[in-house]
Amino acid sequence: MSTAVVVVAHGATLPAAALPILRSSDAVYAASDVDPAVFGVPALGDAQVRDLVLIAGSRREPKAAALIRAGARVFEAPVPPLVEAAEVMDRLRSPGGCPWDAVQTHESLRQYLVEETYELLDAIEEGDRAALREELGDVLLQVLFHARIAAEDAGDPFGIDEVAADLVAKLVGRHPHVFTDAPRVETVDHQNLKWEELKQAEKSRQSIVDGVALGQPAVALAGKLGQRSGRAGIPLDLFPGGSEAAAQLFRVAATARRAGIDPEGELRAVAKQFAHDIRDAEQAARDAGLEPTTLEADGWRKFWP
Repeated sequence: MSTAVVVVAHGATLPAAALPILRSSDAVYAASDVDPAVFGVPALGDAQVRDLVLIAGSRREPKAAALIRAGARVFEAPVPPLVEAAEVMDRLRSPGGCPWDAVQTHESLRQYLVEETYELLDAIEEGDRAALREELGDVLLQVLFHARIAAEDAGDPFGIDEVAADLVAKLVGRHPHVFTDAPRVETVDHQNLKWEELKQAEKSRQSIVDGVALGQPAVALAGKLGQRSGRAGIPLDLFPGGSEAAAQLFRVAATARRAGIDPEGELRAVAKQFAHDIRDAEQAARDAGLEPTTLEADGWRKFWP
């Protein structure tokens, strides 16, 4: 049975339980996957040392793995699952990882981001808790994947830590009433107004429509423009005019959003119910011994739920 000890570090963090052993041992070395200077110990290299304490970045490091197989004690601080998810993504993207993951780009992953987002929306609308948990993970994967790709950019690299740091700065900066002694915000409407004001100041926006994602679904886009224009006091009579379907659809969606209704979500709910009704009518026709594809208008009316 080996008397060696393997201490698995995460970055520069060591598990607290290992500190007494590290302090009392005269033979503490760094494995090949950590920087010896960070911990102030020599690299193990090819030295053959008995009863050593080895600081490694992973159980998979060759020397650490060999010691563990020989029965070495292991000290390892629990890794938060969010950190572990980022580490798994790094491994998949690195040499020796997954060939498919390795060749993906921001552009090639766009379709998956859209698909996973809609699957998450579906889980929310269906009230499916298990699916909600799974789909949130799939959306998180997209964030981790894009951040890992961004970290490899030669000209402007950034990773998940920078993404998270920017998010923290944004949330704190846009909630001064929570994180500073700024005047309290008592209502949702007041909060929305302050949020837009802070965004305008942060981004030096010249227009109330700056920052609106023009690539979003058309109904959602019309609704967002209706909301933004409403906050600026643009009257309804300046909405696109005309009797053509597109103009009418815009007015309906934009006016609904001003009234606090999500036109994209509401339209999707109606569409999903219509699809459900079609399935019910088809099944009713089959139960009556008819093939749904043969139904004409009166037949559909007969079996419609």
